[in-house]
Amino acid sequence: MIRARRLLLLPALALAAGVLAAPVAQAEHGDQHGGRHGDRHGDRPDPVRFATFNASLNRGAAGRLVTDLSTPDNAQAREVAEVVQRNRPDVLLINEFDYVPDNVAADLFRTNYLERGQNGATPVTYPYAFVAPSNTGVPTGFDLNRDGRTGTGDDAHGFGLFEGQYGMLVLSKYPIDTRSIRTFQKFRWKDMPNAMLPDDPATAAPHDWYSPQILDVLRLSSKSHWDVPIRVGRSTVHFLVSHPTPPTFDGAEDRNGTRNHDEIRFWADYVTPGKGRYIYDDHGQRGGLRSEANFVVAGDNNSDPLDGDSVPGAIQQLLYAPRVIDPKPGSIGGYLAAGEQGGANATHRGNPFFDTADFNDVAPGNLRADYVLPSRGLVPVGGEVFWPRSDSELARLNDASDHHLVRVDIVVPRR
Repeated sequence: MIRARRLLLLPALALAAGVLAAPVAQAEHGDQHGGRHGDRHGDRPDPVRFATFNASLNRGAAGRLVTDLSTPDNAQAREVAEVVQRNRPDVLLINEFDYVPDNVAADLFRTNYLERGQNGATPVTYPYAFVAPSNTGVPTGFDLNRDGRTGTGDDAHGFGLFEGQYGMLVLSKYPIDTRSIRTFQKFRWKDMPNAMLPDDPATAAPHDWYSPQILDVLRLSSKSHWDVPIRVGRSTVHFLVSHPTPPTFDGAEDRNGTRNHDEIRFWADYVTPGKGRYIYDDHGQRGGLRSEANFVVAGDNNSDPLDGDSVPGAIQQLLYAPRVIDPKPGSIGGYLAAGEQGGANATHRGNPFFDTADFNDVAPGNLRADYVLPSRGLVPVGGEVFWPRSDSELARLNDASDHHLVRVDIVVPRR
């Protein structure tokens, strides 16, 4: 979530970039392998397609998303559904999907949009869904941004005009082990060892933007961090999802940039043996992920490796974690868009082939913000950013969100 608006793969470019690439599924790929750990290829399991999509399905007031999804006629929701149908992930994280208890909004989105073909795309069915509360809009009772007021969106545990705005949704064709889900909504920022707490530049004391009273309550996650175990045959893949705050909309104290850094660090520590001992979940269970567990980290991390406003090295904490694989999915559409749009894109150091988000061309330009990162022990066999080139019939879907769906096909070894 950065509050700004905005495939064919050339083999030579793919090889030069060192990426795993597969063509975009236009209509039919996906359902035939979803929900089973197949034996069509003998002993080789079918790949499972994991994806993340910041779909910008947030709304400006509580209840508006339910209203918009209550009929099959909302134009933006139809575009979002078509993007999903064209890519056909088996396991999908949707960022910026307002939290509504009891799967009410999730059920409406599935019934009225995903399970109805959009513009000739084949409907897609997800039998399993998970939502949980978000820190967005949850008041802290403090003036976090020091503007002389309390109770604003900036004073909540995570920026939001109401509780649950900019929430998350996990959809799956494979069973979700609901009894083993771990959520970390209430983990306090100060409980992370050596946390990068923001500093008041007007004082000599370090890391003192927030008072001790604020730090006693302030949570790390701007939305939440979820460990959602997905059952793939007899194997389990932990789908580790989050949506760190944008590293902008602050001042010299960099309170959002430092928080973005530590929200990313949370998963890096969680999956690295020996580093996650300090972590506790919302039920009080302590510790990180078992060293032998398979996982996929997914989400809009709001951090590009080389460009943008995040703290230098923020996303590298995760990309270079010992057990993490970076398949580097990309798109020729994103590569061409950087040249067509110009502006800040012309000064970027990163390869626009890997961009996932189409932000304001003045600043920050297009960035790699969204990630699907499997663990060692899983086998990524293809991946792509769904960014249709401007001369494609599907270019109309580029306006569905300022982010593009990112997907990686992964072979999950049988247990």
